[in-house]
Amino acid sequence: MTHISTHVLDVVTGRPAVGVPVTLSDAEGTVLALGTTDSDGRIADLYTGPASGVHRLRFDTAAYFAAQQVGVLYPEVVVAMDLDNTVPKYHVPLLLAPFSYSTYRGS
Repeated sequence: MTHISTHVLDVVTGRPAVGVPVTLSDAEGTVLALGTTDSDGRIADLYTGPASGVHRLRFDTAAYFAAQQVGVLYPEVVVAMDLDNTVPKYHVPLLLAPFSYSTYRGS
């Protein structure tokens, strides 16, 4: 079993990005989980289950920035990950700005 969580930080404001819709899908595009970041910018329990091979996290950044009344270059961020079912936990943070983003494997 694999556990997937995420955290989104708005690096312009230095605050958690609240209300970002996130979708997890497998390589075939089947949606496995949906969530929205909480008041701390986190989705602690996005998915727990079998996960091996390529999966994608899609962050709906357009919805977030529209709520902030800020224009955006990247209306979505898609993070493709090659998951190993023997790894019990993946935490994928997203550092977000209207005209850039960065991600890494967290702990």
